[in-house]
Amino acid sequence: MAKYPRVREQHIAVFGESGSGKTVLVSSFFGPTQEGSYKNDLWDLVADDTGQGVRLYQNYLGMRDRSTAPMQTRFKATTYYFSVKLKGGDNDAAKKRPFDVLRLAWHDYPGEWFEAEPSSSEEHNRRTDNFRSLLRSDVALLLVDGQKLLDYRGEEERYLASLMANFRQGLLRLKDDLLKDGPIIEFPRVWILALSKADLFPDWDVDTFRDLVILKAAEDVERLRSTVAGFIETPAALSIGEDFMLLSSAKFELKSNGPQTLDIDLTQRVGLDLVLPVASLLPLERRVQWHERFDIPRKVLDSLADGAELLAAGLAGGKFAPVDKFLARMAKVDRGGKVAAMAVPILAKAVQLAGPELKKMNEQARAQHDYLRATLTQFKRDLEQGVIDKVIRNPK
Repeated sequence: MAKYPRVREQHIAVFGESGSGKTVLVSSFFGPTQEGSYKNDLWDLVADDTGQGVRLYQNYLGMRDRSTAPMQTRFKATTYYFSVKLKGGDNDAAKKRPFDVLRLAWHDYPGEWFEAEPSSSEEHNRRTDNFRSLLRSDVALLLVDGQKLLDYRGEEERYLASLMANFRQGLLRLKDDLLKDGPIIEFPRVWILALSKADLFPDWDVDTFRDLVILKAAEDVERLRSTVAGFIETPAALSIGEDFMLLSSAKFELKSNGPQTLDIDLTQRVGLDLVLPVASLLPLERRVQWHERFDIPRKVLDSLADGAELLAAGLAGGKFAPVDKFLARMAKVDRGGKVAAMAVPILAKAVQLAGPELKKMNEQARAQHDYLRATLTQFKRDLEQGVIDKVIRNPK
């Protein structure tokens, strides 16, 4: 008998220097889903740690009702666990779905640890241990602070070079400890350069941001990519400097009259609704692309987009046979590689879903109360719309 609820866990690592807006981002990601007026016909979002959820919602309410930004967290690595709990737990579709809960582990790594040497061996060990907790992440967001770009207007290369160098040095300080047993198999493989505080650039789209980074810091990004490649087995399966994204928790403005106080409009968010789709489906898409382009060892392929088969089966539903047989065989020991061989066409078909076909599948899933397929197809539609709106850019 399977244990219920069945959970599929996805991990995302968020890196940013101190003051880059990481706490505001996670608060604005979670906060709106807790308002009484929030409506979602497919799933509910809950914080697995009640205390964390209360603090994040308190941060959000402080911005909403008092126009007060949350205090920065310093020198503290935090992992937030959020569960997307699907509705329709008692219907026929729910009994057939491969999992019931999509859990997001959001790893928030302190920016100060990339900006300064550890003050003691104890702190060095703590940094290493905390970094190891990130290694299950398939996706990493590397935040480029919009305020810093404004501060260095006309000389953006100075800030971007410093940012990339700090992250390179931070990684290199941990390299010997992390590679004691050789190159790492499981490691973040998709690194998205994300412009935080994108509200400071109302006229920019993701192409504007990408062009600035390439023009001003292409060599610095490549040096970061080479550093990360030195950590992992099969470095060809790595994307850094190819994926870009805009992120804004709200629109922050100084009030024009009276003392200098903030006016925070939380309805004007950018990119945060793409975090769940990015964490769950982008690794699946990249795994298919890399499998087609490179000869990737089986052990590395299995670590890429961990759980991709379950996500693909949930996304495709009954449209592509043999999903049921495939899931049954996944439960058994795969000695001959037959499960992997079956997985490839299912993954590829799921990734290829797009446009009118994807919209039709989403509508059918909703009509049939298949909440998992409806959620995953909606995530994929959201990613499509994010590309159309030029909020996110992925390699072709």
